[in-house]
Amino acid sequence: MDLPPEELQFFSLRDILKESISIPKQSPKTFYLITLTLIFPLSFAILAHSLFTHPLITQIDSPTGSHASQWTKLLIFQFCYLIFLFAFSLLSTAAVLFTVASLYTSKPVSFSSTISAIPSVFKRLFITYLWVSLTMIVYNIVFVCFLVLLIIAVDTQNEILFFFSMIVIFILFLVVHVYITALWHLASVISVLEPVYGFAAMKKSYELLKGRTRMAAVFVVLYLAICGVINGVFGAVVVHGGEDFGVLVRIMIGGFLVGVLVIVNLVGLLVQSVFYYVCKSYHHEGIDKSALYDHLGGYLGEYVPLKSSIQMENLDV
Repeated sequence: MDLPPEELQFFSLRDILKESISIPKQSPKTFYLITLTLIFPLSFAILAHSLFTHPLITQIDSPTGSHASQWTKLLIFQFCYLIFLFAFSLLSTAAVLFTVASLYTSKPVSFSSTISAIPSVFKRLFITYLWVSLTMIVYNIVFVCFLVLLIIAVDTQNEILFFFSMIVIFILFLVVHVYITALWHLASVISVLEPVYGFAAMKKSYELLKGRTRMAAVFVVLYLAICGVINGVFGAVVVHGGEDFGVLVRIMIGGFLVGVLVIVNLVGLLVQSVFYYVCKSYHHEGIDKSALYDHLGGYLGEYVPLKSSIQMENLDV
């Protein structure tokens, strides 16, 4: 991102993708290690999850056997999977965002410095994630309420209630869910690069998304669609394709899909970073690189000037 900050506001979807893909070339070793140690395990776990749960679900659906023990195994596995997914998702996000910001400020980049910064970055991302989770809980409650209304409408054959519920559910999923996802990802970047996190980061994310909501929505929908296709193919071929495909073919296709998902997740994290700078430029909020340099140094235990301000705007309010 060597372009003047004021030019970033004119970036199109293609420009953001192109810039994001070029970032790893600036420090290939660091991104290789981040991908190998954090993003690859995350991507593998996402796809392999169904591979391990499918036999358990099959046994539970079977009329014979000990269903209680299978349910216990499934719940324990699901719990461990969610913890692993949560941890590696935040770790991957912290590592990539910190590394990209370091490159942006011409700060020396290495895998060891990125790992050293993760504990401090992780805490801020975790608090922001809790606020996002609270928002998602409220969203899910509303979603379930209208889902119940839809079931009631079908049961009572109430056409008006049915269409009303369908429209609200469609809006909730396609609009609200996508918007919350975009809000969360941008808030994650803000939590790392600015002196705010949690609810304050979400509020700042809401402000930055103004005027760029449609672009953010396209990225979110595109990412979810690609992940959906990858998961669908993996499930059809690797998990359920035992009768139609040989073991070698399933292993090869499974490995290929894991590799594709690794690339998609890495590019997705890079796009988050670039999109943040585009939003800042769009709102004419300059970024003081020297202040950001000091802010990143704070994660590594370096001295940070008291009057350091990441943004070239009045933060004394």
